[in-house]
Amino acid sequence: MNRFRTSIVAASVIGLVLAGAGCAPPAAEPSSSSASGAATATSAEALGGMDALVAAAKEEGQLNVIALPPDWANYGEIIKAFGTRYGIEVNSAQPDANSQDEINAATRLKGTDRAPDVFDLGQSVALANTAMFAPYKVASFDSIDDAFKDPDGTWVNDYGGYMSIGYDSAKVPEIASVEDLLKPELKGKVALNGDPTTAGAAFSGVMMASVANGGSADDIGPGVDFFSRLDDAGNFLPVDPTSATIESGQTPVVVDWDYTNAAVTAKLDSWKVVVPQNAQVGGYYYQAVNAEAPHPAAARLWQEFLYSDEGQNLYLAGGARPVRAEAMQEAGTLDTAAYAKLPEVTGEPVLLTAEQNTKAAEVLSQEWAKVTS
Repeated sequence: MNRFRTSIVAASVIGLVLAGAGCAPPAAEPSSSSASGAATATSAEALGGMDALVAAAKEEGQLNVIALPPDWANYGEIIKAFGTRYGIEVNSAQPDANSQDEINAATRLKGTDRAPDVFDLGQSVALANTAMFAPYKVASFDSIDDAFKDPDGTWVNDYGGYMSIGYDSAKVPEIASVEDLLKPELKGKVALNGDPTTAGAAFSGVMMASVANGGSADDIGPGVDFFSRLDDAGNFLPVDPTSATIESGQTPVVVDWDYTNAAVTAKLDSWKVVVPQNAQVGGYYYQAVNAEAPHPAAARLWQEFLYSDEGQNLYLAGGARPVRAEAMQEAGTLDTAAYAKLPEVTGEPVLLTAEQNTKAAEVLSQEWAKVTS
């Protein structure tokens, strides 16, 4: 087993660290696939097999996804491949939204044909909203380690990575550690991907800072203190980074997942990615079907695609670590060349249990507003 997965299983982690709409139109008419059982199908077999699921999804013709930036874990290519394979139009809403935005949109658009069909969520938001998920087991469900899934398929981890620091080496000096973010040359240049009270990547960024400053999975306080120091020094830039802000030079230093930062290198040769060796924070995101999905068959077919060898290798092509990597490696279906390109990480990563995550989230909800006040 590789080090990333072994550490998680050994820790007996149920799941790992994390990661709007206007007035709703009238409720849409139920789709024919909904009437035929797709909305309650817990597997493709329950609907009559994979061919039946594909037929039902094609009849629906559409899939609504949300909060999936095209350069995040290679979702641009994943969406394109799925649409091409099955002839289904993928409607991608709010690509730069966070996990809580996904849940809010599903609540506001419930009963309409614009509601998200599927979710891709950080740990705390996912585990707080499992009542909104429809249990579903993909064909490859048994090849996913028990530590990375709900036994009924209510949620399943899909891809993971390590928290990192990305920086434009043409604009700022070398960065090798969290402490380097305090360099005076970085004044007004250090961005965190989102608000840590609602976004999984930002949450984990604060946890990384905590570990680097004597904290632990049980104590995120030092991370909050570090960002306060960063703000006092004038280095913290309260701007959500995007490809555009990075390429323009507005956010030349970004604290984010390694696979998201790594994606920037395809567009910016001077972009470097560092996983601080004294502060390795790893985690997976959670995939789930919306129980109120307006396109229930397409939602389930999307899951089948994501957890297929093709889908998992597409995550890997985007620098993310697919949840089925070990099983695929043993079966000889893993893209080993892409796997070899992942950022090198040594030692044991810090992995939060659900309880540790909840505790840290509570601290952030009380203390984060003080960072930039």
